[in-house]
Amino acid sequence: MTDTLAQVIGEDASLSPYRTFSREEWAGLRADQPLTLSGDEVMALQSLNDPISLDEVIAIYLPLSRLLALYVAATQGLFRATQRFLLAENEVKSPYIIGVAGSVAVGKSTTARVLKALLARWPNTPKVDLITTDGFLLPNAELSRLGLMERKGFPESYDTGKLLRFLKAIKSGQREVAAPVYSHLVYDVVPGEEVRIDRPDILIVEGLNVLQPARMPRDGKAIPFVSDFFDFSIYLDADEDDLNRWYVDRFLRLRQTAFRDPRSYFHQYADIDHDAAIATADGLWSRINLVNLRDNILPTRQRASLILRKGPSHRIEEVALRRL
Repeated sequence: MTDTLAQVIGEDASLSPYRTFSREEWAGLRADQPLTLSGDEVMALQSLNDPISLDEVIAIYLPLSRLLALYVAATQGLFRATQRFLLAENEVKSPYIIGVAGSVAVGKSTTARVLKALLARWPNTPKVDLITTDGFLLPNAELSRLGLMERKGFPESYDTGKLLRFLKAIKSGQREVAAPVYSHLVYDVVPGEEVRIDRPDILIVEGLNVLQPARMPRDGKAIPFVSDFFDFSIYLDADEDDLNRWYVDRFLRLRQTAFRDPRSYFHQYADIDHDAAIATADGLWSRINLVNLRDNILPTRQRASLILRKGPSHRIEEVALRRL
């Protein structure tokens, strides 16, 4: 049986920092916001083995885009008020940054892409960019040297300093800020390749551990968190059994597609038999991804501004919004 959001976040109505909504209640907050994506556009935005329908966009993502548009407009007004106070009328506008977190296979990429497409259609946020933290992973050669290849995706496998410097530059309104590029085909950072982010109205940052705080210093010195740069954050949540099943299903589908490419890091799994493929995927899930989920990702759920709780079919059943 799938737990409710109240159960998974331990909600006590008198103490919880969240207000929870059923799918139907949340869908009612769409108001009269029109759908600006076609069925074909929605299909093009979904990730492998992460089905999403127009109904899901209408019920969940249109209300969310409306909320975010209101938050961005309010933040823009606050920024102008601060400029007046500081007598800094020429200061560059600070981009609004949204973090998207959650387990492997939960559907972060689809959520991030759908939000990007919807938010870019609001008049006050015409320029929306998206990056993933995969590009800030240490290169495979460095991970191998450090004995961390089986810890890839864990907090220690990232160049956190590089990610923090990138986010600081974005928040400061710098032009043409470079981010490294990651290839899922070769399972590594691509040497010499980068994407440049140039003063967006909104930047969406998608990654496994983006809500994780740094280790607190005993001497009181400031240690920045990645989430310090976020204006809003979303955690995609689901039961462990569903996540395991989605991960295995995705692995099996990749055997018929990307793994067939000789350049693929996982090409060795393309021709193993079905039962061996399931055993391999289950092993990778339990040995690596489940450990990362329990030790590092799930503990950050309560730090999110919004929690989207998925059911067994990837359908979002409940929403929890942090109270202001």
